Amino acid sequence: MAQSKGSKPTHGVFHVREGKKGGKGFWTRIGAAWMHDDSKGLNIMFDLFPVGDGKIVVRVEEPKSNGDTATEGEGEQA
Repeated sequence: MAQSKGSKPTHGVFHVREGKKGGKGFWTRIGAAWMHDDSKGLNIMFDLFPVGDGKIVVRVEEPKSNGDTATEGEGEQA
């Protein structure tokens, strides 16, 4: 599997809550995922699991210029 010791995750796992009145959603990184070698599935590891409103989104990892992965208002609206 792709999740070998020291390998970087291929995807980030986020909890996304809806923003105020059509505004951008609030994104919080809650884990990471690694693509299977056959590209037909993912192994997901959670750092925490949210309770309440919102949804879980898995996205391809893209390096941030400032190194911050827990962001507010990133990406698509929840």
